Amino acid sequence: MLKILVVSDATGETAERVVRSALTQFGDVAVTVVRCGGVRTPDQVRAVVAEAALRDSLIVHTLVSDTLRKTMLQEARIHGVDAMDLMGPALDRLAFHLGVSPQEQPGMFSQLTEAASRRIEAVEFAFRHDDGQRVEELDAAEIVLVGISRTMKTPTTIYLAYSGWFAANVPIVPGIDPAPELLALPNDRVFGLEMSAARLAELRRARAEHLGIPAQGYASLDAVERELAQSQALCQRQGWRRVDVTGKSVEEVSREVLVLGRRAHAGVAGIG
Repeated sequence: MLKILVVSDATGETAERVVRSALTQFGDVAVTVVRCGGVRTPDQVRAVVAEAALRDSLIVHTLVSDTLRKTMLQEARIHGVDAMDLMGPALDRLAFHLGVSPQEQPGMFSQLTEAASRRIEAVEFAFRHDDGQRVEELDAAEIVLVGISRTMKTPTTIYLAYSGWFAANVPIVPGIDPAPELLALPNDRVFGLEMSAARLAELRRARAEHLGIPAQGYASLDAVERELAQSQALCQRQGWRRVDVTGKSVEEVSREVLVLGRRAHAGVAGIG
């Protein structure tokens, strides 16, 4: 029975998929596929080749390190082992056409895949937890934005999600008590967004006109000032950090939220 050793300096998942895909073209054959991941030193390469030499074995590898690929080639020749390099030719051809040397960092594809998957999950989470939806699931959020109407909660939440953060937002509504699930969150996870009363009133008037709803009571300066005072009092009572979003882009607001969050965690670590 042929034994195929799939060797990689990362997980070996990519190489194994290629091997198993190729094997489907040979029907029901007697083959054992063994994945050897995390091979990152010449001694580890030598050990794999020595194992392969003990029996009828084929080595298929995706080593990104030029040094390890050369060691594999030399050891395979010494022991008479067939070793197939899946990564080297691709790296050499790309380096020639791009005019850039490869970074030779194992596991980068896996890291990129995981990051992309996390972004997708984070965006889905943001949409499911926009504007106070599913407050019973707020504990799963890494960042929760609160604020009165038109304080950039939703766009900031979505921007953070595209950066890989599980973010949610909850509106502060006059006359309605905040949800217990929100108040129970650690205070370093919640951020209050606020804006100058004049600018907020202006934005609300524009929205009211667009939607064809009465502006009085929603977009009046007095109403906005009262709501801002209520929001600020709640943030102060709960110990939530506040971010003034007046005149700032979504990127700037998101960056300020993340900086404040890092400072909070650094402070906790420093106390310990």
